[in-house]
Amino acid sequence: MQNTFHGFDSGMGNLFLHADVKSRSISPENFTGEKGRGGMATEGTGQDAGRDLGQGWKISPSVVIKAGTTFTLTDIEGPGAIQQIWMTPTGKWRFSILRIYWDGQDIPSVECPVGDFFANGWEKTALLSSLPVCVNPGSAFNCYWIMPFHKRCRVTMTNIAAEDMVLYYQINYCLCPVPENTAYFHASFRRANPLPYQEDFTILDGVKGRGKYVGTYMAWGVNNTGWWGEGEIKFFIDGDKEYPTICGTGTEDYFCGSYNFENRETRQYQVFSTPYAGLHQVIRPDGVYSSQTRFGMYRWHITDPVYFEEDLKVTIQALGWRSGRRYLPLQDDISAVAFWYQSLPGFPLPPLPSKDGLEVI
Repeated sequence: MQNTFHGFDSGMGNLFLHADVKSRSISPENFTGEKGRGGMATEGTGQDAGRDLGQGWKISPSVVIKAGTTFTLTDIEGPGAIQQIWMTPTGKWRFSILRIYWDGQDIPSVECPVGDFFANGWEKTALLSSLPVCVNPGSAFNCYWIMPFHKRCRVTMTNIAAEDMVLYYQINYCLCPVPENTAYFHASFRRANPLPYQEDFTILDGVKGRGKYVGTYMAWGVNNTGWWGEGEIKFFIDGDKEYPTICGTGTEDYFCGSYNFENRETRQYQVFSTPYAGLHQVIRPDGVYSSQTRFGMYRWHITDPVYFEEDLKVTIQALGWRSGRRYLPLQDDISAVAFWYQSLPGFPLPPLPSKDGLEVI
């Protein structure tokens, strides 16, 4: 029987199988990923430290991305698949914009501030341990979303800050056969600050085509006292109008928590990080300038993706409590990244907010 295994298949159960796959890696020590071309740099950010040792001794471990410029991290000819991304960017993460383009498209399928892409939207490192995203000590961002492509993969980083940034990165990928029915990885960022009164927050809209929704990250800053997570998430699938096909029961319920994420012993928010969901960040007021509580949450639909054939819209309500045991529509600072796979051609993602609109303030 012919082996139909493809190199980007995930899971330990496939590790023992042979496959028609070539492993490659792109970093500042091998910008093109070419075979046998790693560690050959004679100049780079490490050349002064390695001046006594010379070529082959960590001469180019990172890049400097000048203020207001875009740097191409990869430009790979397929077929193949990105398997893992590691990076540790300096500066303000909201001002470093990650974009990914598939198969020669002019519009990106991924467009997101780098911190939010790795579930760290508040400019403060929040460690998490999940299947597709891990953030480890020292602001080490790791992504394990599988990203197959047929013809070409181009990844860029744009620095919109007023200062230069330093980026250490490594992108591990394989060159391998890719099935014809492969869907392409997408991610899109949105923010409302503040959310207009009695409006739902839109996590994703405008999706056309066939695909599956696979994850949500939210950076939620509350502007009121009291509980803030009564709102329901809604998935409008394939022509749903006023009412969705999938409707949740509360914000903490969607992120796989319950009863306010509260530790009943300490009466405090309890952070947690699991393979599929977590409240991994709680930034508490310090009594002076950090006056608002802020949260980071993720929910990966890996075992329960939301399938769509024609279109998809995802929204969430922001609800607290007011007198008389009544719901209070909130006007919070809410950001979200939606993750999904879909067929190409893609569609233009909504434009990112302005620099001031992105800034964590």
